Amino acid sequence: MKKVEKKRQLVAQHLEIFRCPVCHQPITKLVGNSIVCTQGHQIDFNKHGYLHFLKGAADTEYGREMFLARRQLLSAGLFKPIVRQIAQTLPNRALKILDVGTGEGTPLKQLAGFRPGITDYLVGFDISKAGITLATQLDLPAFFCVADLRQLPFVNDSFDVVTELFSPSDYAEFNRVLKPNGQLLKVIPNSDYLIEVRHLLYGSTARHSHYDNSRVRELFAKHYPGSRVQRIRYRFTVPTGLQAALVEMTPLHWGKGIRQLTATALAKLRVVTVDVSLLMARKN
Repeated sequence: MKKVEKKRQLVAQHLEIFRCPVCHQPITKLVGNSIVCTQGHQIDFNKHGYLHFLKGAADTEYGREMFLARRQLLSAGLFKPIVRQIAQTLPNRALKILDVGTGEGTPLKQLAGFRPGITDYLVGFDISKAGITLATQLDLPAFFCVADLRQLPFVNDSFDVVTELFSPSDYAEFNRVLKPNGQLLKVIPNSDYLIEVRHLLYGSTARHSHYDNSRVRELFAKHYPGSRVQRIRYRFTVPTGLQAALVEMTPLHWGKGIRQLTATALAKLRVVTVDVSLLMARKN
């Protein structure tokens, strides 16, 4: 079976969760290579097997090279302990899971790997076509789409779980698409996250050398007063030859005053600190 046909089947299995990005009415049928809403608006699957729900062009700096670098590091295990902890918070039954800002999809694939024998319905979306194109290449029974987190193409009460690793949030939209008592799991960096990369790029005193997540945590707690926080901290040995990819995969190298790194400087990135907070809440 061709990849596009497999993706069409994944959508057809749960057509009821999708809604039209134009009129917000439910998607009611799949005709040929298209999904169609009650008002007759039509969205076509593209050649890669995903749906493009944005009304216009995406505004993003995340390109293919960045996502390829990210896939190299994540496949090597950079975020695996984080994903393992997320998996451990989930109930042992089939779930509908939405991954926000899924990028090239590796964390969603790893999450599925930590839940053997459980047939979850996995959906990942990102605003970047480059990331989603790469995600569709994964050997994973998941559906990926290009969408805006502020206008999610899903009906109310669609998902048991919303996961989000290092992405922006729209809590009103998350609450809308989560089922009652559904779980929201958000991962944010702590002050020591990849601090070795920060100091290599900016030194130890520049503005970009430091990070404070207090505002993000306070906003999350404001929306979810009963939320919990778990710190996840470990050291990761950077595989030989992936030092440049480690720098490329993060937005850290976009800041002003960045140092131009030589091969000698990059070689110093042998071990890095992964220090994050897992924010956990349930929809009231």
